[in-house]
Amino acid sequence: MESWSPLAVPRVPGTPRPLRLYDTATQSLKPVAPGQTARMYVCGITPYDATHLGHAATYLAFDLVYRLWLDAGHEVHYVQNVTDIDDPLLERAERDQDDWVVLAMRETALFREDMEFLRVLPPTEFIGAVETIPEIIEMVRKLLACGAAYRADDPDYPDVYFPHNATGRFGYESNYDVETMNALFAERGGDPERPGKRHPLDALLWRMARPGEPSWDSELGAGRPGWHVECSAIALNRLGLGFDIQGGGSDLAFPHHEYSAAHAEALAGALAGDEPFARLYAHAGMIGLNGQKMSKSRGNLEFVSRLRADGADPAALRLALLSGHYRADRQWSGELLDEAGQRLGAWREAATRSSAPAAEDTIARMRDHLADDLDTPGALAAVDSWAREANTGRGDDREAPGVMAGAIDALLGIDVRS
Repeated sequence: MESWSPLAVPRVPGTPRPLRLYDTATQSLKPVAPGQTARMYVCGITPYDATHLGHAATYLAFDLVYRLWLDAGHEVHYVQNVTDIDDPLLERAERDQDDWVVLAMRETALFREDMEFLRVLPPTEFIGAVETIPEIIEMVRKLLACGAAYRADDPDYPDVYFPHNATGRFGYESNYDVETMNALFAERGGDPERPGKRHPLDALLWRMARPGEPSWDSELGAGRPGWHVECSAIALNRLGLGFDIQGGGSDLAFPHHEYSAAHAEALAGALAGDEPFARLYAHAGMIGLNGQKMSKSRGNLEFVSRLRADGADPAALRLALLSGHYRADRQWSGELLDEAGQRLGAWREAATRSSAPAAEDTIARMRDHLADDLDTPGALAAVDSWAREANTGRGDDREAPGVMAGAIDALLGIDVRS
């Protein structure tokens, strides 16, 4: 699957800072200490509707991680999937009398356009679940072979399931108690009451073909993959076990990330050891509208494509989403976009000055804030302070406007020269 167009990222003078992020698994700030090549997996969209601002905020957060790694001199291997076969996609296609393949292709293309609009750096590999079905089948086959999967007790549809306790440490990533896991599993795509399962929390790996559903022939029997196993297979086969960051929205911590990790760890533990799926699990907060989390089920969505059509400035939209901390649940409003536009105007005015205060201290403060769990409010405030001084005629450094414009572009992804 094709990604979107790459961007040139300017080099920033001065000394980069080592990144620390909040790790959901340990519930603490941890240093992110990649090797020369930093490895990150961020769960992508299920393409049955357009990109809303909750999606956008999540991908912007991990775009900042990408940019900080580049600033630190790392190569970056970033993998993102597209869940282009799953129940929500099929249900939407049936509701709208649409072809599910066409729907997935159309919405994935729109997602690419939205990411380009927001100047999000493209992943190294952008992978659809459908194109990796042979890899998924092989992983499920191996899980069955090592005893970390079983067939449902159902003569008509002996689906393949993952026993949730296969690794002996299920729940370490999300830290939820059993009552919470049961509730969220039912709410977020699980099938706790499915007859023939050994336990309500066991997760679907391979769904045997049903009439009217798409399916793929395999030694498992004709069928299609469950949701969580696609990310296990895609990440393992491209990044290996123990990659640096597994990322996504906070609603993915359970069940999706918990099961993705458990599938991979069950297989790897049976073969080679006890290494975690990822060294750090990072989750972005939810964006709300009218006091509620944005969700397709509620229909209270603000779409990037709609804002694009209304003529929104991509830099202002990006600034508006970065004005809150990435881990915080926060509300969207038109006023937030208006405020971002005013901020952007001040920054652009400062970047066109013939001289301004020296950039070094401001860049250092930007790096300090961003390296501290992506403290974007602090980084934006540092630029605000510099811009105010520049716009009141202070400073005599003729290089500073250009240097600051490059740093704002490289570290925050915001073009103040257009």
